[in-house]
Amino acid sequence: MIIVELPEEILKIIKERGIDVVDLVLSVISRTDPTEGIRLRLELARRYMTEAREYMNKGDSIQASEKAYKAAEEVVKALAEKYGLPEHHQAVKEGRWYTHWLGSAVNKLMRTLGNWVLSGWTSAYFLRVWGFHEAKLGVDDIISYVDEVERMIKEAEKVLAH
Repeated sequence: MIIVELPEEILKIIKERGIDVVDLVLSVISRTDPTEGIRLRLELARRYMTEAREYMNKGDSIQASEKAYKAAEEVVKALAEKYGLPEHHQAVKEGRWYTHWLGSAVNKLMRTLGNWVLSGWTSAYFLRVWGFHEAKLGVDDIISYVDEVERMIKEAEKVLAH
């Protein structure tokens, strides 16, 4: 990992506007090389999933839930880009993704790719709300949901390999 120092004023604006710097960089990469952008998103999803499992092993269901959600989010973004969905184009135009666009993209992707997209996303969103934000779930409570997100990644790998 490389750490980049930014002036305090820029960091303040990034935080105020809810800018995801990693997502922004990936979007810029995708503009010149969509295949590389998609590959990097899938790699990031795998990394988040590894981190989720590590947090689970440490007994931290809160962080595990958030990492699993982030993994699913990257999968949806990669698939939306591959299939040229309007949600992807809107996110590029706006410079960020909104959760409702992710949900809309999932609905379209499910019709093309199958129920695994919806199942993975629904599980991830449940983890985000109840495991991370509300902190109501223990490690035993999140296992099957994390497994669904992992299955989503594996299915996406097959689709994105072509």
